[in-house]
Amino acid sequence: MSDVSGARPADSPYHRRLPIGERLPADPLVDDPLSSFEAATLRPLEPMLVPEAPRAGAVDRAECGLCRPSEHTIWHDAHWQVRAGWDRMGLPFVGGIAPRRHVRLEDAEPELLAGLGPLLQRLSAAVKSIPGVARCHFSRWGDGAEHFHLWALARPAGMMQGRGPMLAFWDDVLPAMPKEMVHDHLRVVAESLAARGGHAFPVVDQAGHSGG
Repeated sequence: MSDVSGARPADSPYHRRLPIGERLPADPLVDDPLSSFEAATLRPLEPMLVPEAPRAGAVDRAECGLCRPSEHTIWHDAHWQVRAGWDRMGLPFVGGIAPRRHVRLEDAEPELLAGLGPLLQRLSAAVKSIPGVARCHFSRWGDGAEHFHLWALARPAGMMQGRGPMLAFWDDVLPAMPKEMVHDHLRVVAESLAARGGHAFPVVDQAGHSGG
């Protein structure tokens, strides 16, 4: 639900056909061969209100966490940064990729975006160098912050239930890794990236101790 004052129901040919307020069947989520659910119940479809509340950093850049220095930055170069190590990790690696400068995808210069492809290639190789990792998935939603960002998620080797978009759900429910293992995995990724340019940063655990 939007909390913007004066918000009203969105109106378009697409919106007018939606069963707002009804609970839709979740069968497609269960029947999909890649689904991780045996059963699911969807919440009723809420009204879709516009204008939407602005994303973090859209009104005040001081509210953009991706623009501020962070202890979770494990690598950066002149243009890009990789952050990881928040709270808990169920998957072997979950990290965020973002420009160091505040840009939206729609406004980013071609010169900046030209560096993204090689970085994704390097990050994929870095994540797959973690013991026990088979694949590196990349995702973008962009609803939380205006600052352009992507996500990288490691799929454990042999985990066929983690194929496709279900992998993000598994990160929430798999047992949290011990801090020492988290540190080791972040170090592997950071050092692998830095081997081809940029700077790796010491990983700081939740007690504030540097691991580098």
